[in-house]
Amino acid sequence: MSKKLRVVFMGTPEFAVPCLEKLNEITDVVLVVTQPDRKRGRGQKVTFSPVKEYATSHGLPVYQPEKIKNTEAVEYVRRFHPDLIVVVAFGQILSTAVLDIPPLGCVNVHASLLPRWRGAAPIHWSIISGDKVTGVTTMYMDAGLDTGDMIFKTEVPITPEMTTAELHDILAKQGANLLQKTVLAIMKGEAPRQKQEGDSTYAKMLHEQDCEIDWQAKANDIHNLVRGLNSWPVARGILQGKKVRFFRTRVLEGRGEPGQIVRADKNGIVVGTGEGLLSILELQLENKKRMSAAAFLNGHKLTK
Repeated sequence: MSKKLRVVFMGTPEFAVPCLEKLNEITDVVLVVTQPDRKRGRGQKVTFSPVKEYATSHGLPVYQPEKIKNTEAVEYVRRFHPDLIVVVAFGQILSTAVLDIPPLGCVNVHASLLPRWRGAAPIHWSIISGDKVTGVTTMYMDAGLDTGDMIFKTEVPITPEMTTAELHDILAKQGANLLQKTVLAIMKGEAPRQKQEGDSTYAKMLHEQDCEIDWQAKANDIHNLVRGLNSWPVARGILQGKKVRFFRTRVLEGRGEPGQIVRADKNGIVVGTGEGLLSILELQLENKKRMSAAAFLNGHKLTK
């Protein structure tokens, strides 16, 4: 039996956990690097990252530097003599000093079909932009932002009603499987290298202004925004003077004044847009619970 690879894993959110789980089965994970603990929520309770939760529950050593670029952090990682570093949604840029540590290089699992959607939020932007297909790419990391040579890809179709939350879970599983294939190929010295070619797009981090619904836009574009921001950070807008968060919608044919309610019943609250109608199926008033349109209409009177 061949000796297991010594691997340092760097990752933070839930998306990265299946990859760490798979690595823990097929390699010797000598160190897990994740973001520092943060205070979250109204109570400002200190919480661990999902990756740290997994690592500590499986007895894996954890390191949480504020900046992985710092000399102290680089030297700490170097001390573990990794053959390979695997990075999955870590949340920090690696310096050349870190990239040069492992003899087999640094491998990244990225949730898009590169070079489309390089950057921080590829799952969100693939849906917001109305893409019909996305996937996962493994690549050798270089000093650029998601610009390294690709190793393997796997495609995943995006259905018309799919949300970012749903696509996230599919891609997380696909990413773990693709990582296993990648690591086994590297161990055998059979991992391919392919330069990224063609037009690239950048999946920027999402900000408050990206979540605002413009009722002058096409119904289909608003629908894509709503599902692309579900379950975080959630699309929002003004409906009859009230601040509302939108979770599920459906595009309908017809016309209506943008932002005005055309009709409202148990099947949805139908609103006019710049092109077509949008039926709101699930929503949330400010400081209220998330609910279906039918439940909302039981306690709220809307006027056309």
